[in-house]
Amino acid sequence: MTLTEILERRAQENAQDTAYIIKGDQKVTFAQFNEQCEVLAAALSGLGIKAGDRFAICLRNSLEFTSTWFALAKLGAIAVHVNFMISEEEMTYILKDSGSKAMVTQREFLNKARQSAASAGTEWLVVTDAEPNENKEINFQELLSRGSGKKYPKSPVKENTTAAILYTSGTTGKPKGAMLSHGNLFSNVRDVSIHFGLKPKNEVILCILPLFHVFALTDIMLLGIYNGYPVVIVESITPPKPWLKLMAKWKVSLFAAVPPIYHVLSKEAKGIKGLVLKYLFFRSVRICVSGAAPLPLEVLKTFEKKFGIPVLEGYGLTETSPAVTMNTLAKRKQGTVGTVLPNMEVKIIGDDGKELGLGEEGEICVKGPNVMLGYFNLPEDTKAAFASDGYFKTGDVGRFDNEGYLTICDRKKDMIIVKGLKVFPAQIEEIILRHPKVQEAAVVGIPLNNGDEIIKAFVVPRKDEQIEKNEIQEIVQTSLPAYKRPREIEFRSELPKNALQKILKRELRREAIEKSKTNRAVTVAV
Repeated sequence: MTLTEILERRAQENAQDTAYIIKGDQKVTFAQFNEQCEVLAAALSGLGIKAGDRFAICLRNSLEFTSTWFALAKLGAIAVHVNFMISEEEMTYILKDSGSKAMVTQREFLNKARQSAASAGTEWLVVTDAEPNENKEINFQELLSRGSGKKYPKSPVKENTTAAILYTSGTTGKPKGAMLSHGNLFSNVRDVSIHFGLKPKNEVILCILPLFHVFALTDIMLLGIYNGYPVVIVESITPPKPWLKLMAKWKVSLFAAVPPIYHVLSKEAKGIKGLVLKYLFFRSVRICVSGAAPLPLEVLKTFEKKFGIPVLEGYGLTETSPAVTMNTLAKRKQGTVGTVLPNMEVKIIGDDGKELGLGEEGEICVKGPNVMLGYFNLPEDTKAAFASDGYFKTGDVGRFDNEGYLTICDRKKDMIIVKGLKVFPAQIEEIILRHPKVQEAAVVGIPLNNGDEIIKAFVVPRKDEQIEKNEIQEIVQTSLPAYKRPREIEFRSELPKNALQKILKRELRREAIEKSKTNRAVTVAV
């Protein structure tokens, strides 16, 4: 089944049911949403957008984002997701690499978008909330008016038709565009629904995660369309007060977030404030889902104790559409990312490529209808990403227990080697986060000339708290063997993050390496 077929079915079967709640109080029914998508598809066709064309979306969460996405799907065109937080240089690269024919953006990002579009040779720029000032720019509402009353050319969209290109974070080299088909995304939202035991028209979802990320795309936007759930769209994750109020107003029952949000909520849930959070804002929530990064066990336990709501942690990647494993309400195991979703196969392999047994740590490999078509215009990288038996090599390290629950150890690239022994930063970070004065922590490895590495921890104290290095040293000494303890500790007021509030370790690692080189040079000079 294709994603356009899902929307059209909803528009017929649940025509007057709410699809989206926007701007706090405006309801948009499935029939209204589908109609806007069809009008927009006709208008985009008038701009010359056709099947197979790439069209970039650089917007905050909004109805314009979702309607543009589905309008492109109806045309058989491809939505290129653009992280609005990236630099002009990075945006130019994505537009040029994808060959995007046009881009939709908003006033907030307009200057950057104009420069990037001009540099990349992107033909059209659609602006949602500002007046266009050039020949190849058009206002979103004006574009809609052009499509009113017109038919769009229906493309023979199939399950293997590419629906979206999402660029990976680019931990090494340039970002790569993962091509996700209608079938990839449909199978994932279907299998997540089956695994969770979700029932149609039974939930209200809050969308605070950015829709350019695959987590929000599949497990919020498409999950709502597939099951007929209303989605409360929140433009920005900060400040939190507006979306907390919306949770109470619309009785949100399914809350999806990333670990840093659960960490902040756990820290804030004290005294009167904690009671307000629990009994006012979170009173209707029955399921909390965590993904995109490992959730420290201490954070999970603290949140569940203070809010009384189960947090179901899952695991996935952009290349897998994204969910691969998830815990469920029926059976969950704290500290794991759950069991494998239906219709997928997952195995653990060693450095020699051979499958490992239960309890053994190795690289996680995935096969199933959710796995991407490949990387856009990168046949060699695509080939390298798959094993000879067709399994996608995730680059993550994990292990299965005897009940089929997967535990993530860390990113293979984040793994630190100390005296020939493997050290996973996530384990150290979890220990440091237990300290009541710690707000955030990130651990990286600094390579030495002898092939060894030293461990460095970056720590952010809680507001109005002061921590001494010996306090961090004490907590790791009681919980970790000597070779896993950080040799360097640096306190920061904040850590670099992406739009999902995920800590950018590659930046911290680069800074640590540069600082280490400088210190060595100074030592030699002295």
